[in-house]
Amino acid sequence: MTIHKNVLGAPLEMCSIEPMTGFTREGTCRVTADDIGVHGVCVQVTEEFLAFSKARGNDLSTPAPLSGFPGLQPGDRWCLCASRWREALEYGVAPLVNLAATHEATLDFVSLEDLLAYSIDNGHS
Repeated sequence: MTIHKNVLGAPLEMCSIEPMTGFTREGTCRVTADDIGVHGVCVQVTEEFLAFSKARGNDLSTPAPLSGFPGLQPGDRWCLCASRWREALEYGVAPLVNLAATHEATLDFVSLEDLLAYSIDNGHS
């Protein structure tokens, strides 16, 4: 069994089970070989980010019952593609990040410094 690590080098922690998240829909942002989108960033979504994502073609706020997707509300935690988080950062709308639940593969797309600046654990909520 592979031990997945977070961006801090420790074992990867749970991101969310309500709503159930992750590429593998098991609550963690583990990145597997078939996850070409690298859904490794555990974020806490905001209204601003949800609007940005929808405008960029990825509507995360509208429920899709046939797919079992409840739609996200501000404050929900979700495993986001690393490239989408980087894009949101560039546009000034990056959501906060749970570092303990963010997969180390994310570091191939964004710096630890940027992630630390948006850390939920830095007193943000």
